[in-house]
Amino acid sequence: MKAEIHQQHKTQFFPELHSLRIRMTQLRVGLVGAGGITRVHVPAWLALGAHITVYSVEGAEELARRHGLSVADSMEELLASCDIVDICTPTTTHRDLAVAAAQAGKDVVCEKPLGRSVAEGLEIKEAVSRAGTQLYPGHVVRYFPAYMAAKEAIDQGRLGALAVLRFYRGGAGPKSDWFYDESVSGGIIADQMIHDLDQARWLAGEVTSVYAVQNAVRSPETPAEAHPRRVSAHVTLTHKSGAISHIQGVWGPPTMPFRTSFHVAGDAGALSHDSGADASLDKDLVLDATESYLPPPDLLESPFLTEIRDFANARLGRSESRVTLEDGVMAVGLADAALESVATGMVVPFSEASIHPAERV
Repeated sequence: MKAEIHQQHKTQFFPELHSLRIRMTQLRVGLVGAGGITRVHVPAWLALGAHITVYSVEGAEELARRHGLSVADSMEELLASCDIVDICTPTTTHRDLAVAAAQAGKDVVCEKPLGRSVAEGLEIKEAVSRAGTQLYPGHVVRYFPAYMAAKEAIDQGRLGALAVLRFYRGGAGPKSDWFYDESVSGGIIADQMIHDLDQARWLAGEVTSVYAVQNAVRSPETPAEAHPRRVSAHVTLTHKSGAISHIQGVWGPPTMPFRTSFHVAGDAGALSHDSGADASLDKDLVLDATESYLPPPDLLESPFLTEIRDFANARLGRSESRVTLEDGVMAVGLADAALESVATGMVVPFSEASIHPAERV
């Protein structure tokens, strides 16, 4: 019975698991970057039958050899070769690349965060709007089964009115130095915790205030001139509904295993998930929903494939994307507010009007 329920829920979450009938044989993808995240983007596009051309300052030739891709020698050559641009580069490059792609009439998939600041996110949004193109931010956690199940349960009213949500995401800190430079990456809040900032808003609705604290510790092996590599932060969101979200993120030592969890409680019930435990969400939701940087091998389909198929379908007008450009802007806005709170020690008021000041009444 457990196996049957397990399979039933996987089929429910991924209705096209057993055949990739949405073949994108005519779709030409221009991949910018050749770093770690391309290890999951490339197989997803290839599974949909796309032809991929890659452009990167380094690593393009190796990535192309590994997967049978084409290589562009310049951004101009890449834009001429594709219909949609997939941006898999460091955060500070996102604005310029997304704007250039939009101005060239290309649709865009952009890894999170959409930009280093909400101002950059709004510049991207304006460029996309002017060009009449589409952009999809890569908030892949919306496609992991446990989080999808929580969203479904909330939307169906099974938890009642939400009261408290708790999210945790932690593991070994990134290897590359740029992640620890907040002027470049936004640090742990804008780079890592943005997943759960987006989840909190997705599950509990719009936010009215943000409070955050952060602690960075210099480990003995870290050079004095380098940024601390042991970082933890806690963000508290108050939602318009009255619900409160607590979000914790950790970048720990190299031996620290990656783990995520959530607990969502309402006045009619609660759901919990911990990727480090062999536990279901509840008696009616038996799932194998472990999450890591790379999708767990026991999932029937990679969430990155589910995400990119969703984007491809939306681009063709077959359905609405689960993640919108506005979602990307709002997530960066929440990260900005959290970083402001860390810097000032104050609660930061938050609203859609604060993100779009031109629309204030």
